[in-house]
Amino acid sequence: MVDSVFNEDSVAVVTGSGAGIGLSLAREFASIGMRVVLVDNRADVLDTAAQSVRAAGAADVMTRSADVSDAAAMEALEAEVAERFGGTDILVNNAGIQPGSSMFGPRDAWEAVLNTNLWGVINGTRAFAPRMIKRARPGMIVNTGSKQGITTPPGDPAYNVAKAGVKAYSEALAHELRSGPGAHLSAHLLIPGFVFTELTAGGRTTKPDGAWTSEELARFAMDKLRERDFYILCPDNDVSRELDEKRMAWAMGDIIENRPALSRWHPDYAAAFEAYIRKA
Repeated sequence: MVDSVFNEDSVAVVTGSGAGIGLSLAREFASIGMRVVLVDNRADVLDTAAQSVRAAGAADVMTRSADVSDAAAMEALEAEVAERFGGTDILVNNAGIQPGSSMFGPRDAWEAVLNTNLWGVINGTRAFAPRMIKRARPGMIVNTGSKQGITTPPGDPAYNVAKAGVKAYSEALAHELRSGPGAHLSAHLLIPGFVFTELTAGGRTTKPDGAWTSEELARFAMDKLRERDFYILCPDNDVSRELDEKRMAWAMGDIIENRPALSRWHPDYAAAFEAYIRKA
């Protein structure tokens, strides 16, 4: 089912595709000859992005400036795509922001992150999925999550909450699709590692050795989508899958072992965590 969607007859819609991971995924779709819709809330980056996607081989490119946190805007976008291309086969809910947050910091920061990173995924899915289901063509919905939504490290609680919500929503979506009339569609959770993009650059102009490029991430994701993985857990140049698995298992162990929340960062458990990581 999934393999058959990667062909020149398919239409891919990618949010947050003006740069970074979204643009690299759009170029991967373009290299197959797909028609690609680039969506970003920054109108000024879309022309350059479209040139890049055309050069990668897209059969046709449509660009739209839209705010994924606006449900009506996403519904209007879906209608435009359907009018121009007949519908959507691949939806990538990738748009995200990370302005930083603190537990009792400004409410505006929390609302901005939740509205974009979580509601953007929900809005995109609710706008596009009904017609994707009705068309009965093979297709997929890919939602960009984060390892921070799984291990929830201290430091940016709003981002963690939003990405944890994306994980839970994507899992529920996968079950819903396979259990009903949307069984020809699949859902996938993209979980990037450290990827050097505008979002993660932090003022740096040179990629750190530990980071992947967005192109590396996109190629890895495409391979895993073809293999039908739901959890697309991406390593990087610093963190292996084995280390990710140990960190995630420890986080779940906080519940099973009744340890303090976020015990990985608790002074009484720091040595135990390090010993667990070192254990073969």
